Amino acid sequence: MCWKFLDSGARDGAEQMALDAGLMDRARVTGEAVFRVYAWSRATLSFGRHESVRERFSPAVLAKCNVDAVRRPTGGRVLLHHHEVTYSVTAPVDAGTPARQSYRRINEMLSDALRRIGVHVREATAAAARGPGNGACFAAPSAGELVVDGRKLVGSAQVRERGALLQHGSILLEDDQARIAELAVGPMTPARPAATLRHCLGHAPTYAAVAEALAAALYAVAPGAAELPSSDADAYAAPHVAQFANAEWTWRR
Repeated sequence: MCWKFLDSGARDGAEQMALDAGLMDRARVTGEAVFRVYAWSRATLSFGRHESVRERFSPAVLAKCNVDAVRRPTGGRVLLHHHEVTYSVTAPVDAGTPARQSYRRINEMLSDALRRIGVHVREATAAAARGPGNGACFAAPSAGELVVDGRKLVGSAQVRERGALLQHGSILLEDDQARIAELAVGPMTPARPAATLRHCLGHAPTYAAVAEALAAALYAVAPGAAELPSSDADAYAAPHVAQFANAEWTWRR
């Protein structure tokens, strides 16, 4: 498979989710995979595609706290994007390819990248007990997510649609996930402290350092990979921006 690498830098939540959705379209058209790295221009809560949040969060409260909200194209639970590096992989996928297989291949690249900056992770072998549907993404690891000493370091989610997959996730530089409960207007299951790169290394590496390690991990398994021009990605993202910027989509559940 032909791979491309893209560092999108910091953009708002709607733009970043539109890029992920657009790159799924690109995978269907070109047959190429893209490993993308990005950040968030403002603190942003992202909600899982099917997550019910209208009774738990308020647009007015988030606006008062200068926090944006967006709904992801993938499932999972609420996550605060701020002090992190985010990755995404978009690729064509055959219907018969097990999700676990693609998840593990991506985890191998993530694990290699983290080793390059001095962090050793393993896959969680079983999902930890969760609350009754009102917890946050980093409250507990799911089977297959990357952990350090049992604490989640990389929270990931995958979706497959019409011959393409998207897997994206957050690599925490700092642990500010407890702030989610402070932003909520309804009850939240208390989160365990997450693993972070600061916790693992004794300091928080820069976005650039983590992005460089992720790129190196991709080039190690795909030596022929090339950088994808931002203009190419933006052209595929453009049709999706309105959906992810639409409050009716974000707050539909």
